[in-house]
Amino acid sequence: METLLQDLNYAFGDTIGIVLIDPKEFISLIIRFVLNFTVVSVISRCFYYPKSKRRDYMFIFILMSTSIFLLVNLMGDGAMKTGAALGLFAIFGIIRYRTEAIPIREMTYLFMLVAVSVVNAMGQAKYHSLSDRWDGMGLITLLFANCVFILMAWLFESSKILSDSCSKYIKYDNVALVAPDKREELKADLEKRTGLKIVRIEVGMIDYLKDAVLIRIFYDEDADRGSSIADMMKMPR
Repeated sequence: METLLQDLNYAFGDTIGIVLIDPKEFISLIIRFVLNFTVVSVISRCFYYPKSKRRDYMFIFILMSTSIFLLVNLMGDGAMKTGAALGLFAIFGIIRYRTEAIPIREMTYLFMLVAVSVVNAMGQAKYHSLSDRWDGMGLITLLFANCVFILMAWLFESSKILSDSCSKYIKYDNVALVAPDKREELKADLEKRTGLKIVRIEVGMIDYLKDAVLIRIFYDEDADRGSSIADMMKMPR
C-alpha cells in the first residue's frame, strides 16, 4: 500500500507538479482544522453572540478565521508563515485605526480569533533525524493554548471582573442642567427620555452657542447590552 501510494505521488508529481496526498500532513491538517473551527465557533457563538446579537459579525469571525488558518497552514516554509502571520496583524491594525465602521469590541474579537487561527496553523512539529529529536509545537501545547483563549473569553464576558454596565453618548440640548448641583434633575430627565435606568453620568464638551452638551450615560439594561452602535459618537452620513 505504501509503495503504491509512493508510485501514485511520483506519477502525479511528475505529470502535474503536485502529489496525490501526504498522509501525515493531511491528518495533521484535519486535526488542527477541527480544533481551530471548534474553538473559533465556541468563542463566536457562546461568548460574543449572546451579548451582541450580531449574526453578521459572528459569521465574519468564523469565515475569516477559517480562511486565515488555511492560508497560513498551506504556505511554504516557517519563515514565510511567520511573515504572513505578522502581515495579517499589521493589516488588521491599519484597518482598526483607519475606520469607524467596526466597533472596538468586534475588532478585539477579530484580533483574538486571528491569533487563534495563526497559532493553530503554525502548530506543527518536525523530526530532525541528525539530532534524533522533534522540534515544534506538541498537541498538548496546542490544546493548552486554545483552552487559554476560551478561558479568557469566558472570564471577561461572564464574570464581574469588568464593569457590567453599558454606555451611550448623547448630544443633550439643555445646558442649564449640567451644573453639579442639578445632576439629579439631569439624571431624571435623561431617564425619562431614554427609558433607561442610569447608573452614572459624565459631562463632556459644552457648546453654549448651540445650547448643547455631549453626555455619556452608564446604565444597566440587558436588552441593550453589547450593542455595537452604542458607543458611536456621531451620526453616520
